[in-house]
Amino acid sequence: MAAHWLVQVGARLGVAEGDLAGITPTTAVPEAWSRVAASARQSDADLAAAVARHFRLGVADLTHAEDRAAKLLPEAVARRHQVFPLRETDRDLVVATSDPTNLEAEQDLGFASGRRPVFEIAAPAAIAVALDGRYSPDRAVETLLRAVGNEHELAVEVVAEKHTENIAASEVEAAPVVKLANLILHEAVAQRASDIHIEPGRIGGQVRFRVDGVMREFMPLPMPALNRVVSRLKIIGGIDIADRLRPHDGKTRLRIGDRVYDLRISTVPTRDAEKAVLRILDPEGAPSLDQLDLPAPELGRIRRLLGHRDGIVLVTGPTGSGKTTTLYAALRELATGEVNIMTVEDPVEYELPGITQIQVEPKRAVTFASALRAILRQDPDVILVGEIRDLETAEIALRASLTGHLVLATLHTNDAVGAIARLADMGLDRSVIANALRGAVAQRLARRMCSACGGKPGPVGCPTCAGTGYRGRVAIMEVAVAGKEVQEAIAAGANAGVLQRAVVAAGMRPMREVALEHVRGSLTTAAEVERVLGEAAESPAAAEQPQALLVDDDGVVRTMARALLEKQGFAVAEATDGVTALERLSGGAVPDVVVLDLDMPRLGGREVLRRLRAEVATAGLPIIVLTGSDTEGLEVDLMEEGADDYIRKPIDPPRFIARVRAALRRAASA
Repeated sequence: MAAHWLVQVGARLGVAEGDLAGITPTTAVPEAWSRVAASARQSDADLAAAVARHFRLGVADLTHAEDRAAKLLPEAVARRHQVFPLRETDRDLVVATSDPTNLEAEQDLGFASGRRPVFEIAAPAAIAVALDGRYSPDRAVETLLRAVGNEHELAVEVVAEKHTENIAASEVEAAPVVKLANLILHEAVAQRASDIHIEPGRIGGQVRFRVDGVMREFMPLPMPALNRVVSRLKIIGGIDIADRLRPHDGKTRLRIGDRVYDLRISTVPTRDAEKAVLRILDPEGAPSLDQLDLPAPELGRIRRLLGHRDGIVLVTGPTGSGKTTTLYAALRELATGEVNIMTVEDPVEYELPGITQIQVEPKRAVTFASALRAILRQDPDVILVGEIRDLETAEIALRASLTGHLVLATLHTNDAVGAIARLADMGLDRSVIANALRGAVAQRLARRMCSACGGKPGPVGCPTCAGTGYRGRVAIMEVAVAGKEVQEAIAAGANAGVLQRAVVAAGMRPMREVALEHVRGSLTTAAEVERVLGEAAESPAAAEQPQALLVDDDGVVRTMARALLEKQGFAVAEATDGVTALERLSGGAVPDVVVLDLDMPRLGGREVLRRLRAEVATAGLPIIVLTGSDTEGLEVDLMEEGADDYIRKPIDPPRFIARVRAALRRAASA
C-alpha cells in the first residue's frame, strides 16, 4: 500500500518514516497535517510552502480573496471539501486547499462554479477560519473564543448617561460578539493597555494594544467578526452604527472587575470597513509626585514652581508623553483643602476629590476659552488648562496668571524652552510671556525595566513583562525655572540657543542627562532612551541649523567667510557696518555666533562689542573679532572687553572654522 502523500512530504523534510507510523492513506488530511508539522518542526505556513513545492503549486494568500470568487461557490460545497475561493477569471476558479490530491473536490468545484478549478495550498486550520469568516461570522467568533480559551468572567457593566446596561453571564453566552468585545476589553485592561486599535484589512483584521507606549498584537479577526465587534463598541459608546461613512467619537464608562474605566471611542471609515481606536482611562489612577520616581533635583524644582501663587507653569511634550499625569500629580500636591482648584479639560482623565473639573463640550459651547472665562468668576486660586491650543485660550490663561492665579497648562513642544517660542508664535507679546512664565517642564516616557527579569543574566523577558523585558514607564524630565535672567532674555527676544544656555545656567538638567541617570540607576536601558529621545533631547542650539551674523565692510572677506560657514551648515546673515548689525540684532532674532570686523564705517566693532555685552539678550552671545591690525596688546584688550576669540586677517580657513566651533562649544557648556 502506498504511503500517505503527506508522509512523502515529511520525508523530504527529513522526517523518519517511523516517526509517522500510523498515518495511512485513509488518514484524514487535518490529522496527518498536524502529525507531519509537529514531527518536522514546521509551522503550518512552512508546511504549506513545502506541500506547494512538492506539487509545484502556488501558496494561497487568504488575506486577499475576491468577493466575486465566493459568489461562484456555494458554502455547502466549500465546506464539504474544505476549500476556500480566492479569485476567478472567465475560465478559472482559484481555490485554497490542503489536499491537492482530492479529485472528487476538483470535479464538484468545476460543476458548481462553471470554472476550471486551480489549486493553491494552505493549512487546514487556516482554511477553516477563512471559511467561517466568509460564510458564518458567528461561528468565526465562536472559533476565536475557543482558540483563545479565555476563562475570565466576561460580564461587563456599561454605564451610560441615561441608562445602565447589565450584560449578565447567561446573556454573554448567548451573544458571541458581545463576549468577544468583552474579552478584548478585559485583556486590554489586564495587559495595562492605554489604547485598543481594531484595524480592518481586506478579509481579515487585527486587534492591537498599546502597552507602555509600544504597539502589541493581540489577536487576528476575520472581517465579518471585526465589523460586528466595531458595531458593538459603537453601540456602547452612543454612536450611530448605521453611519459608516463618517468619523465618529463616543464615550462610555465600564466596570471591569472591581474598577471603573472611562472609554473614549473613535472610528474612521476605511476603504472597506471602519477602524476603531479606544482610549482607556482610569479615573482613580492619578499618582502623586512622590510616586513618579523623579530624580531629587527635578522633583525639587517642580515643587519650587508649584510654590508660586501666581504665574503660569507649562508642561510640554508630544501626545502620550505623560503631561496630564504630571499635572494631576501636581494638583494632588496642591489640593490641601485651603485653596480653590478648578480645571478645564478635554477629556477629564482623572477624578480628584475637592477639585472642580469642567469637561470641554464644543456642542454645548463649552470651549477652553469660554470655560476659562467662567472659571475666573469662581474665585479660583489654581487653574488647570488641559491644553493651550489657540491664541484666545493663551491670552486668557496668561491674563489669569498675571492677576493672582497659579495656572498650570500643557503645550505641544519638544523641549522646555520651546514653550516660549510656541506662545510667541501664537501671537503673545514676549514681555507678557516673560512676566507670566514661572517655568516649563518638558518630558517623555521611557519603558521601565521589568523588576522580575530586568538586569538578570540570560535572555530578557518573562511572563510578568510578556517577554519584552519592560513593565511600566518612567518619566524623563527637564525642568526650566524662569528666574530674573531668563525672564530678561525672553523679553529681549533671545533665540532658542541663548535661552537654552540661560536655563541650563540657572540649574536645568537637559533631558538626556536625566535619562542617563535613569539608565545608571537600572530604571531603563540605553536602547530605550535612544528609542524615546532620539535627537529630541539635544539642545535647541544643536538641533536647529546654527545661525551666524557676519559683520564686515570688506566684501571679499564676507564672501570668503560666508562660504566657509555655509559649508559647515550655518545659516549666514550679513551686515556691512556696526549700525546695520545692531539693527539686525535689535529685531529679536539673535544668532548663535557673531563674526565681527574691528574697523568699519559708521560704527566700529569695538563699540558694537561693548553694546552687545551690555544687553541681557546678547550678554552670552559668542563674538569673534576679525582684524587686519597687528597692534601689540590689542588681542588682550579685546578679550578683556568681552570678545570670545580674536582672528587676524587674512582668514585661514581651517583655523577660522575651528575657532568658531570652539566658541560655540564654550558657550554651550557655560
